[in-house]
Parts: sequence; structure tokens; C-alpha cells
Amino acid sequence: MAKLYVVTDEGLSNGLSHTQIAELSCKGGTDIVQLRDKIADDATFARYAREVKRVCDRYGAWFIVNDRFDIALETEATGAHLGQSDMSIADARARAPEGFVLGCSVGSVEEALKAEADGADYVALSPVFDTKSKSDADPGHGLEMLSAIKSAVKIPVYAIGGINKDNAGSVVDAGADAICVISAVVSQKDPAEAAASLKRIIA
Repeated sequence: MAKLYVVTDEGLSNGLSHTQIAELSCKGGTDIVQLRDKIADDATFARYAREVKRVCDRYGAWFIVNDRFDIALETEATGAHLGQSDMSIADARARAPEGFVLGCSVGSVEEALKAEADGADYVALSPVFDTKSKSDADPGHGLEMLSAIKSAVKIPVYAIGGINKDNAGSVVDAGADAICVISAVVSQKDPAEAAASLKRIIA
């Protein structure tokens, strides 16, 4: 069964903190929580990371740090998620301890194959659909690209961008091993129920 992967974003959360988002998401059955905060300084981000990790550990969920590889190592996260403009997967893999999970955002089959060759544990097509949750996101790449990447690589393929309860089933049908969401959980009135609803759709 595909996994549910929730990315925290305090700017979209109706006042909830990263830790509260993680708690409610995990309560609803989220399998993976990614801490994402583009504006926090390193010390603040590390504090958030330790708090969110404690929540994830309690629920048995993976804890992934967005971008900040050194803080992911420092706080003993499950892993780190890196974009095309972040530290390279090859450099991160060379420094990562055994068992450390590395994910990589990709927008094409070529990028996915390179990430796999460099040591990524999963790739995430970003974005699948048009999204307003990330101001720097490209236009949606579509389900055909998702299926093409799934056919090209041997590692899991995740999907993020514009996914909600209305289209999550089609994303899983196209081959996604996890659906990654921000606003579909974080921005909802009841994030725990939103996560649980998505888990039911995935199942």
C-alpha cells in the first residue's frame, strides 16, 4: 500500500506549529512527516526538528528533514529530502550514516535516473499537478510523467504537488509509492481527519 507523507508548513496551517501539525498528522495515520521551514534560522530549525522527531518516534513514523542535511544528521532524523538546487545526492550519500534515507525532488525521467544512480532511496515527482502551496513550483508534470518515472527506476517513486482527496486515488493508480501533501492536510480544519481520509483513499 502507498504511504501518506505530510510536509509541515506553518504558513498554511491556520496557526498550528510544526509540532502540532506532526502530532495531528500522525494521529490520522501519516507514515512520513517532513519538516519544511524556509525562513527559520538553523538553531530554531534544529529545535523544531527535535520536537517533530519526538512525535514521529512516538507514532513510529519516519521523520524527514527538508533541505538541511546537516541538521538532519545532528537531530538523528530518518533522512533528508533534497531538491535539485540543494546539496547533491552523491555528496549527501557519501556523508550519510548507514540506513539514512535520502529523497530527491525530480521533474523528469533523466533527473530520476541520476538521483537513483547517485544513491537516492526515493525520488519525488514535483509537482504532479499545479500547486499554490510552493511559490517556486513549476507547472504540474502530470500523471504520465509519474508513470514514466515509475517504469524507469527501481527505487520508490513519490508524488507531490496539488494532490488532494479528489485526485489522490488517480495518483496511486499511476504508480506512486507515496502521496505527499501539504495543504490537503495542513490547511484543513481537522488535519487528523484529513490525514485519515487520505489514508482510506490510498488503501
